[in-house]
Amino acid sequence: MEEFIQVLIRTFAAFIIIMIVARILGKQTISQMTYHDFVAAITLGAITGNLAFNTKLNHWNLLASLLLFSGIAFIVTFISLKSRKSRKWLSGRPTIVIENGKILEDNLKKLHLTLDTLNQELREKDIFDIQEVEFAVLELNGRLSVLKKPEFRQVLMKDIPRFNGQKETKTTFPVELIMDGIMVHENLEQNQISESWINNELKKRKLTLTEVCYAVKGTNGKLYFDLYIDKIKNPINRE
Repeated sequence: MEEFIQVLIRTFAAFIIIMIVARILGKQTISQMTYHDFVAAITLGAITGNLAFNTKLNHWNLLASLLLFSGIAFIVTFISLKSRKSRKWLSGRPTIVIENGKILEDNLKKLHLTLDTLNQELREKDIFDIQEVEFAVLELNGRLSVLKKPEFRQVLMKDIPRFNGQKETKTTFPVELIMDGIMVHENLEQNQISESWINNELKKRKLTLTEVCYAVKGTNGKLYFDLYIDKIKNPINRE
């Protein structure tokens, strides 16, 4: 009976502690299973399980282990947030598996992804013909993001003019130019974009590099800039 009560107390304590830890680590760990998120979730689950049910192990040792590992996971998450280079190593990076309607077999091999699995992922997005796909990207959380070819996309009000004789804009893959206030030189080199061109675009908008949080050249070729200062008086902030 005494052991049963001890298990109840330890289980209740383990639940409260893991809830606090999850709250500290944030929603990203729950919604996006990157490499370090996966390791953290598995390890924290194992430690919490032992804390709840394994009465042979000292609960103070388990608690110390849980808090230490939670601290490590929090530090890794913080580093990933502040450093893009660290984030690429700790979390991985999205991988293009279909480009301009062509399957990139080498990338599939690197990901250990079979064509059967790729087709399954596409079918789950109601795509049964791979010829409909212009771009497909395997995201950090293991999910597949797909951009269909223009002729297979749903028609929106903004798309109607193109069917009235106007020239159709060519769709390209979005290019991230600035992230966390730093130019993404790798993307610039791959897409033959010069720093001077970006600097000129910043001058046109009367912006400096340090003011820009994120800049991307979209699928329609247009530039999008997101600033650190959003100038929103009452931003929505809901947990």
